[in-house]
Amino acid sequence: MRSTLLNRLLSAGLQSSRPATAIRHGAPWALASKRFAATASLAEEDVEPLPFPRESPGISYELNWALASKKVFPKEEAYRNLKDADLKKQGATSAEPTTGIPVFARGSFSSGAADISKPQFNKLLKQVTSHLSSVPKLFVQDGAVGSSPKSDVKVRCVCDNPSAASSLHSILCRTPTRNISHDAFPLTVYIASGVSSTAWEYVGLGPNENGGFIAVDYEQSALILCGKAFSDTSSLKRALKAAAASAISARSALPLPAWLLVHGESIVLLFASEKTVQSCPDLHKVLVSNGAGVALGPDGVETFFKSKDSKAPNLFKLPSSIIMLAADSSGAIPPISKLTPGQAAYHFLAGYQNGNFVPAYESGPVSLDPVVVAKELSSQLTKNNISSFLANVNVGEKHLSGEEILKLVEASLSEKLPSSKGQKPSKTAVDNLKAKYTNFMSGRFPDLPEEISF
Repeated sequence: MRSTLLNRLLSAGLQSSRPATAIRHGAPWALASKRFAATASLAEEDVEPLPFPRESPGISYELNWALASKKVFPKEEAYRNLKDADLKKQGATSAEPTTGIPVFARGSFSSGAADISKPQFNKLLKQVTSHLSSVPKLFVQDGAVGSSPKSDVKVRCVCDNPSAASSLHSILCRTPTRNISHDAFPLTVYIASGVSSTAWEYVGLGPNENGGFIAVDYEQSALILCGKAFSDTSSLKRALKAAAASAISARSALPLPAWLLVHGESIVLLFASEKTVQSCPDLHKVLVSNGAGVALGPDGVETFFKSKDSKAPNLFKLPSSIIMLAADSSGAIPPISKLTPGQAAYHFLAGYQNGNFVPAYESGPVSLDPVVVAKELSSQLTKNNISSFLANVNVGEKHLSGEEILKLVEASLSEKLPSSKGQKPSKTAVDNLKAKYTNFMSGRFPDLPEEISF
């Protein structure tokens, strides 16, 4: 190309050095026509047309601007909402499951997680956004916490590797992908697997031997996942639930740590420990989603996370009943008993599990006051005429099977409750259990209204 151009210029120079009389022999417009023809030919041969805007897979001006508003400036490519097959082409693999990843949280109300100050979070966020801006490829995954657009919370995940994007894709509910603007996604998740777990020492959180951690700022609607945190699905779901709870509540829905079960034509909400559910395969396989978390609204109930069945509705009808699963090997709690709305709120707050209490059945971070949630739960049960029950998953030291728990579910729907088998508990056992409840509840929730009682 360079030699061709040089020859043309030399040729043009020789022509320009000829006598002026030679030029006059031709018509002026003929000369102009030749000149323009030669120039056009040169442009067609040597210059490739460049489309504008210069967008292609991995390069989107609109997405880049949206990320820039979150202080993430793509260095080279940023892919959005790739399908699993495309993520695998980019190198995504099934990450080895991790458990026990610590969670730090801050906000106007925060419990169930270690504290992180605002300066510490902001320092960490600056480090993470700087890291995300330095990697050659970013993977953006959009989704929602909540299956119904009536009360869901849109989530944007910015990942430094395709495996993390794939993990989030398997958890979050689908959401329309037309809108790219950051305003459409009030909750942002920053995933920096390349940031060493020593990052929390950098911000003053002490030593970490877990290979990663999660930090949540409820006020900024932001989550940060460092190291291997994205592979701890349980901790990730708990953090997402807590981060989305306030926004869901503001949209006239009540976020609850319950499991949704469809039995025939009836909808049932189960409040149970994750240990109980995971230890009962027969129970786990009939649950709508793989994680606890629902939003109870005026028109029905939705799951927080993706359903097992892709054809499941995004909004289920109002539940026929709710069941609190307690664990009591002393036998003081009968196999199943009906509760008033106030009693249901009380046992929801207690979450009794064989001598231990799991307030609001939530072992992870919490961003809403459990007492406020319990009062609203009682109100919803009364307003919608929803029956509530307390069931005991223990018969002595034996834990009920999933099939036996499902029989209790059937009993709650028919309200033909089975009688207690064997010897009735002694008055001493009942009194001891009530004393445990009273000691815990009076210390943890000292100002409960009278209607919320044992």
